[in-house]
Amino acid sequence: MAQSILIFDFGTNEEAAQQARHKVEAWKQGFRLGNKILLKFERVENEPKPAGDADEAKPAHGKKAANKKSSAKDEKDDGASAQVKLLVRLDFSDHEKLSHQRWLDRIPTEEPFKSAKAETLRHNDASFGKAAERFESLD
Repeated sequence: MAQSILIFDFGTNEEAAQQARHKVEAWKQGFRLGNKILLKFERVENEPKPAGDADEAKPAHGKKAANKKSSAKDEKDDGASAQVKLLVRLDFSDHEKLSHQRWLDRIPTEEPFKSAKAETLRHNDASFGKAAERFESLD
């Protein structure tokens, strides 16, 4: 199987990340790609909470996925924002090499992805294993 992982760092621009998610979902449906293109979000808090709010914040933060309502409330309350990364895994079979290459070329050039810092990891790259584990660990 020809697999690649594209990592897009949207910084704190949650809206652009959501637009990118909608774009990928439309492609999946429109081109009948099924599980050939999968995406997951990774959110990392930028700033630690003040000492007074630390006790209140502990129940709201799970493993790596935070409660969306509480994280949105936290951003409004104290101005802290999360780094948003979108991981896209392309998983085409060996006889679909041309389609795989076309999607690798197309995705970073589309509008919501242009503004993000992109990194492409192919199956034979040294850091692909770590990225694949990271992708699998996300919800």
